[in-house]
Amino acid sequence: MAKTRKDLRGRALRKGEMQRSSDKRYSYCYTDPLGRRKYIYANDLVTLREKEAELTKNQLDGLDTYVAGKATVNFVFDRYMKLKANLRQTTRSNYLYMYDRFVRNNFGNKKIADIRFSDVLQFYNCLLQQQEMQINTLESIHTLLRPTFQLAVRDGIIRNNPTDGVLAEVKKNSDHHSGIRHALTVAQQRAFMEHIANHPVYFHWWPLFTILLGTGCRIGEALGLRWEDIDCENRVIHINHSLVYYPVGESRTSVQHISKPKTKAGERTIPMLDSVQDAFEMLREEQLENGWNDVEIDGMHGFIFCNRFGNVPNPQSVNRAIKRIVSDYNATEEISAKREHRKAVLLPDFSAHHLRHTFCTRLCEQETNLKVIQSVMGHKDIKTTMDIYAEATEEKKQESFERLAATWNVF
Repeated sequence: MAKTRKDLRGRALRKGEMQRSSDKRYSYCYTDPLGRRKYIYANDLVTLREKEAELTKNQLDGLDTYVAGKATVNFVFDRYMKLKANLRQTTRSNYLYMYDRFVRNNFGNKKIADIRFSDVLQFYNCLLQQQEMQINTLESIHTLLRPTFQLAVRDGIIRNNPTDGVLAEVKKNSDHHSGIRHALTVAQQRAFMEHIANHPVYFHWWPLFTILLGTGCRIGEALGLRWEDIDCENRVIHINHSLVYYPVGESRTSVQHISKPKTKAGERTIPMLDSVQDAFEMLREEQLENGWNDVEIDGMHGFIFCNRFGNVPNPQSVNRAIKRIVSDYNATEEISAKREHRKAVLLPDFSAHHLRHTFCTRLCEQETNLKVIQSVMGHKDIKTTMDIYAEATEEKKQESFERLAATWNVF
């Protein structure tokens, strides 16, 4: 039977513990994740065992593995997400979805200390080429990986961030370009709205799309509108919240929530066009006849939009409706164009956000004050406004030169 080791006071010591006779200090010997023998010290046995308990907790949490550089990218990403305490729930859900789908089961299993610039570059190229990922989606992946590695740099686990400069290198050597969200042309916009207004099935979508095209609201901002947000007397719409729809929990069941704007620029008032006011009046008369929307979401009620099930619509249902309408219109337009011997005005595939972009483009074509456009759109960065303004003015630039050619008789 093995003899139990004791300290100088006759107390039994555990495996790895000892008391030095020279200075009576206690020590505990253990092996770290790299196989190196390490010691912790204390002046008394109680303090030593408190340190042992903390060490055991760190080992269970994987912290010793992290410090030793043996942690995976997954471990550091999860640690990074835990530290983002003030992250909006919608943003957190999107981050986890993107990471779990594209990173966790492959690149995420690599040890973070072993990853180099070339490894990240190879991973990004693989996403672009094998999974045919768009560059803007890759940018979303990069916004997750870069701060993950940066956390490891700040904690002293690795010296350099291997993601630095990778995205620029990918863009330089790749034929992929960021997806540009083009606005509908005036002809396309009119064709879309006229088709809805005159269609026996889709006509009930006319108020929503009129409001989207007449305000530039984000789809969540529009669907989250309540009657108290509409000031008909002063003809303005108050934007101060948004309806979001995102998966929660392990089941990833999507639920509706109210979200406040990410920035102060998102809180704004939008003047009401006549057609937009008409759309609100149509919806009010409909609810007066059929009953008011009694749905309550996060304490808010009195929502303007209501689907046939009595619920507030979600953005996905709106985008699905756009897809059906576009398909129906294009099929009808192709037949009509052939019959009338003219070129068909076809609609491209687009989403509800394209309608916001279309509104901004129409506004840019009429308004030269960028600060007005920025305020109406709720852009935090005027560069976003400038990017849309630049695209909108290309068509106007051509029109300007055509007028110039007709009137400028100097040659």
